[in-house]
Amino acid sequence: MGRVFDAELEIQYMITEIKKYFVKNGGKTTKAVIGISGGKDSTIAAALLCRALGSENVFGVLMPCGEQADIADSYKVVEYLHIPHVEVNIGQTMEKLTEAIPGGLFGKNEVYYTNTPARLRMTTLYGIAALIGGRVVHTGNASEMYVGYTTKFGDMAGDFSIFYDFYVREILAIGDALNLPTELVHKAPGDGMTGKTDEDNFGFTYEVLDAYLLDNKTPSYETLRLIEERHERNAHKMRMLNIPYIRARTRKWEDGSNRHGGCFEVLHAESPFIDF
Repeated sequence: MGRVFDAELEIQYMITEIKKYFVKNGGKTTKAVIGISGGKDSTIAAALLCRALGSENVFGVLMPCGEQADIADSYKVVEYLHIPHVEVNIGQTMEKLTEAIPGGLFGKNEVYYTNTPARLRMTTLYGIAALIGGRVVHTGNASEMYVGYTTKFGDMAGDFSIFYDFYVREILAIGDALNLPTELVHKAPGDGMTGKTDEDNFGFTYEVLDAYLLDNKTPSYETLRLIEERHERNAHKMRMLNIPYIRARTRKWEDGSNRHGGCFEVLHAESPFIDF
């Protein structure tokens, strides 16, 4: 027996919670500051913010690191949603930082090159939020959080989270219900650093991951090993995450119950959900 999810009703709940958050944590001129990668999470999150606050109160930040092959998608998002935006290329900052660090420290460790851009992007978002008076939006989702596909003090940061309690399958349903361009909602998610897709890096698909987390469908032994190894190896990240988030309200089993099953219970850190 699988889970059911009402995307239309979730959208209504999410819009209400976003409004309440900004009433409680901002003023009339407070903006929602969001990084726009051109992927599904930032696209759908930005659309929800526009529905809740009006496009004039959402500020998009495009942050390529040097050349970004799909930067046109980022511009397509901000133009489609009519939100004010700015492009800040972090490439030179990354180069200067790398030059300033003694070369002997690098070796063959690729972690620096994959995680540092994410941290520079978050620094940029908070800098802009300070300049214009805003709150930074966290757009990470429950699926990637479970396998630790996120960067400490990078894309894990934010003032409040829209999708922390939502899985990829559910976010896609929300994007479709919002009637957003299919090519943006269903675009293969990339890591924004190496040119690989998320699923290339995982060794399994979000569809398989969500079936395991939501439907108790156990994947092959090798895939299960990959999923749980990632989860255990990255559990330290979840212990430090403490961001207000919007809770999914309609997720339930087909028999009408809302009991948790599978891995869902161990997914979330002790973050306060938004419930005014």
